[in-house]
Amino acid sequence: MGRIITLTTDFGLKDPYQGAMKGAILTVAPGASIVDITHLVEPGNILEGAFVLLGACRYFPPGTIHVGVVDPGVGGERKTVLIETGRYIFVGPDNGLLSLAAREDGIKRVLELKNKDFFREEVSDTFHGRDIFGPVAAHLSMGAAIYEMGQGIDDIRALDLPRPVTGGGDIKGEVIYIDSFGNLITNIRREEIPASRAETIEVLVKGFALKGIKRTYSMEEQGSPLALIGSTGFLEIAVNSGSASRTLGAHVGESVLLRTG
Repeated sequence: MGRIITLTTDFGLKDPYQGAMKGAILTVAPGASIVDITHLVEPGNILEGAFVLLGACRYFPPGTIHVGVVDPGVGGERKTVLIETGRYIFVGPDNGLLSLAAREDGIKRVLELKNKDFFREEVSDTFHGRDIFGPVAAHLSMGAAIYEMGQGIDDIRALDLPRPVTGGGDIKGEVIYIDSFGNLITNIRREEIPASRAETIEVLVKGFALKGIKRTYSMEEQGSPLALIGSTGFLEIAVNSGSASRTLGAHVGESVLLRTG
């Protein structure tokens, strides 16, 4: 059996697209181990896809091939790339989608995919996931050499998460992702919050003032909002047994203020 191949896309579950891409992979590598990270990224939302891939990829074994397809520029001038990192290979469009996860693992080299021997024979201008990225990943999983895939390039297009702003004892961040439970995940990382003040920090969001950083969701009554460090390592606002997004009426981009003084 070859290497694991993961898929992160905005294809959804209704249409044939994710199934067609898996079929293209299995045609090349019938025994491939394919793992869906998600196909429910908001259509065309590259930053959301990059954050999801960042949150999941590190838990896979070394050698895993991560394929990402959130590609509103498909058929345009953006490149198709392979990124080799310390532990993984990333395959997808050069639009920033792969950059958060790849940089975290340490980029070793980048190739622009050029060798059509590893593509499907007919390549659609609008479906590179099926015709380029999937087959390339399949060939890699079967032992094809990275250097055969194309030519080296100096860098990739990179995305950056918005950085929190600190000053006067405050940390100002924002909501960057809302998960399917309605939890509001912010851009404030665990290490940016003074651990010694976790119990006294005040978190302000949408007119709510939340006291302290909790350890678990159950540390507040059901239906009550709270702040905690989620499994992604970022501060999140949640509601015990409820949706913070609905309860607070908050959306991506919402301001979150931590008063640490």
